[in-house]
Amino acid sequence: MAKEFVRDVWALILGGSSGFGLAVAHKLAEHGMNLCLVHRDRRGAMSRIEPEFARIRSTGVSLLTFNADALDAATRTTVLDQIASVVGATGHVRVLLHSIAFGNLKLIAPGKASSHHARGALASALGVDEGRLTTSVNSLFEQGVDALHTLVGPPAYSNSYLDDEDLARTIYSMGTSLLGWTQEMLRRGLFADDARIFGLTSEGNQLAWKGYAAVAAAKAALESIVRAIAVELAPYGIRANVIQAGITDTPALRAIPGSDRLRAQARLRNPFGRLTTPLDVANVIYLLSLDEAAWVNGEIIRVDGGEHISGGMP
Repeated sequence: MAKEFVRDVWALILGGSSGFGLAVAHKLAEHGMNLCLVHRDRRGAMSRIEPEFARIRSTGVSLLTFNADALDAATRTTVLDQIASVVGATGHVRVLLHSIAFGNLKLIAPGKASSHHARGALASALGVDEGRLTTSVNSLFEQGVDALHTLVGPPAYSNSYLDDEDLARTIYSMGTSLLGWTQEMLRRGLFADDARIFGLTSEGNQLAWKGYAAVAAAKAALESIVRAIAVELAPYGIRANVIQAGITDTPALRAIPGSDRLRAQARLRNPFGRLTTPLDVANVIYLLSLDEAAWVNGEIIRVDGGEHISGGMP
């Protein structure tokens, strides 16, 4: 496999132990980019994560890892001090990826119970008990019959509701925290002359999914921050873009109430009939990190196989 990146080039990934962050780490390592991964995981999760890090090291690149809170200013100082000491006078950070998925998924108000008209009408038309029909529908949906997603019952939501602190914390962790890392790296002169900054957003930046209000606000804030970076830091050679992935089966997605419905809808709507994968996103970030992509700046780039433009009709 061709290794396009020169020896002293680095990527810093915030949230690099799973999902998109880990997939990007593997992809960039395959092509010769050294990596610094910041992640926050419990000790029990390391038995899964350490083999992934070993695979990255086996490609021959240098790998720094920090199991620490990327939202803490002291962590940022420690990580950047270490990067500065390792890359030396000739090395620089070519890629900064913000892949922190630590957000609140509460509703903004209690939901109101309502009867499921379609399920009741179907049960009546078939002359069967609605409860028995519901059991069969839920069972078939769990077995992968996606078309039944509109007939299954509502997902389980938290019994507490979004407040100001929840909202502020989520916007910072999944959105505006990118700014502090960017500013500090710029101040220290750590960016390469042709550097790339990436954020990650989702279709929930415009659609209202129940329980996604705080994360949606964070995505909107992230997109605004990236546009400002794209304009104000262009004179420093920095390009900044946001990747909008299609529905992807990551640990972050699985934490969303009703994520099984989102996955079913996506498979039915996507022109290719499948979900987006972390590798799909990693491939695009790799391409956007090449010299030839230097003129892409300030964009929201959809990586979803055409999911967003599909009406979903069979």
